[in-house]
Amino acid sequence: MARIDHFNNPNAPKPNSIVVAVTVFVQDDQGRVLLIQRTDNGLWALPGGAQDFGEYIADTAVRETREETGVEVEVTGVVGIYTNPNHVVEYSDGEVRQQFSICFRARFVNGEPTTSDESSAVRWVLCDALDHVAIHPSMRLRIDHGLEQRENPYIG
Repeated sequence: MARIDHFNNPNAPKPNSIVVAVTVFVQDDQGRVLLIQRTDNGLWALPGGAQDFGEYIADTAVRETREETGVEVEVTGVVGIYTNPNHVVEYSDGEVRQQFSICFRARFVNGEPTTSDESSAVRWVLCDALDHVAIHPSMRLRIDHGLEQRENPYIG
């Protein structure tokens, strides 16, 4: 299913759903950030996805990271909560989702980067290389907040 992110676009379609979702900010022992190249839009992003029924939200973060990257993580905190009503995601099936995403901080446990149906590439990316990777501005905000090591989570 194709995906278009509308960010501060006055011509964006009106949302028709809100789904609880997560992203996961994790660095390896060299300080590199784990990123996937999404199959639905080709952009690089933190791993993540929607919460399933019967699942604790931190377990969603662990599961989504494992499914999309092959990497096992342990949640250690919250980077931020992202609810910008001017960020909507339009899917080819007609769903237009208003953003609601909790970005978790996690610790690398083990595993090797492996692609999935949702990730055409998985890499540990050096912080200096982030400016040379195609990342949506809303995702880059999460990454920057994760790198800042904020004392309190971002709420916005």
